[in-house]
Amino acid sequence: MKPPSRRSKPGFIVKELGRDLVRNRIAYLMLLPALAYYFLFRYMPLYGAQIAFRNYDFMLGIVNSEWVGFQNFQTFFNSYYFWRLLRNTVLLSGYCILFGFPAPILLALFMNELRSSTYKRITQTITYLPHFISIVVVCGWLRTYLARDGFINDIVVFLGGERKAFLQYPEYFRMVYVVSDIWQSIGWGSIIYLAALGGINSELYDACNIDGGGRLRQTLHVTLPGITPTIVIMLILRMGRLMSVGQEKVLLLYNTNTYETADIISTFVYRKGLMDMNYSYSTAIGLFNSVINFALLIFVNQLSKKLTDTSLW
Repeated sequence: MKPPSRRSKPGFIVKELGRDLVRNRIAYLMLLPALAYYFLFRYMPLYGAQIAFRNYDFMLGIVNSEWVGFQNFQTFFNSYYFWRLLRNTVLLSGYCILFGFPAPILLALFMNELRSSTYKRITQTITYLPHFISIVVVCGWLRTYLARDGFINDIVVFLGGERKAFLQYPEYFRMVYVVSDIWQSIGWGSIIYLAALGGINSELYDACNIDGGGRLRQTLHVTLPGITPTIVIMLILRMGRLMSVGQEKVLLLYNTNTYETADIISTFVYRKGLMDMNYSYSTAIGLFNSVINFALLIFVNQLSKKLTDTSLW
């Protein structure tokens, strides 16, 4: 049997780690705020997740509150709201992926074809700007423009239609959400794809051109294969957040008339937890949501690993 290498001994590893800490101390100091953030706001709150399995009483505290096991989960699964919330969450997030995920890729491909650097910079600036606008301001604009006397209704009337308060109709909510989400994120999302496009070897385009390939064929056989690993990684990360729809935007846009299509798991957790002060029930729903997201991330990552040899780990 081969004796263990000196490098594999614990003492050697600790000594090397100490040397690396001293040698790269500035880099580790810069890393500390990020580590502190994740420890304080991501790992420490996990202690409070046990509220989901208790009948939490603020006066008694977490540990002294009654242990009820999976009762809160059973109440949620058997409730009238479960299937409606699950359907709305999956559909709203699914539409954002179906229509919103390809949008930054297409924009990056179009901008990559621009030959005028000035026009390219102007296009990038215009498409990036919505990302930096506060979600409160965006929702305020949407409420104003989509009101019965708003700008969108003026266009509808000009085209021969009738005025409608669009945000009062459940059937329009998903369209409004998805279209505004694409407008707000398309430019910012294209940045990573533009960076990936910049890493493609220009000799591949020359070779394709020599073989008689035009712009379309170069895009299909050089550009898209070159950025496919980036697309796959971004898709895996996006699928891992399938159940996490932007609750702030939904909260600012929905109302009791649109609950049928707009009410999602995160908004229901907000109402039950902060407004009804039912902490145990809302924590159980939030924990269920997180577990589904985690399972989806694992599943999609393993599926991608088998099909494309590209994965997060």
